[in-house]
Amino acid sequence: MASITIRRLDEAIKQKLRLQAARHGRSMEAEVRSILARQFEEKPSGVGIGSQIQQIVKEDGFDEDIPLKQPERTIDDESNAVDFSDSAFGS
Repeated sequence: MASITIRRLDEAIKQKLRLQAARHGRSMEAEVRSILARQFEEKPSGVGIGSQIQQIVKEDGFDEDIPLKQPERTIDDESNAVDFSDSAFGS
């Protein structure tokens, strides 16, 4: 197997790599091998975006701590309401 040395790697990148490796329970070296293998692996044609997302989540996990932002709305909020009544369609 080959070895490589990366010089002048930005410290912020190194820290992000260290954190990602820790989340995956790997050494930084193993994490880099995983990233490179994933980047250059042969991908079958016709794989849809949904399948790609599923594969990424399967390999890298999903951070459930990120809150999903949803608009604050109430049932009475008619500012963006759509009128589907007959009168709206000229009937």
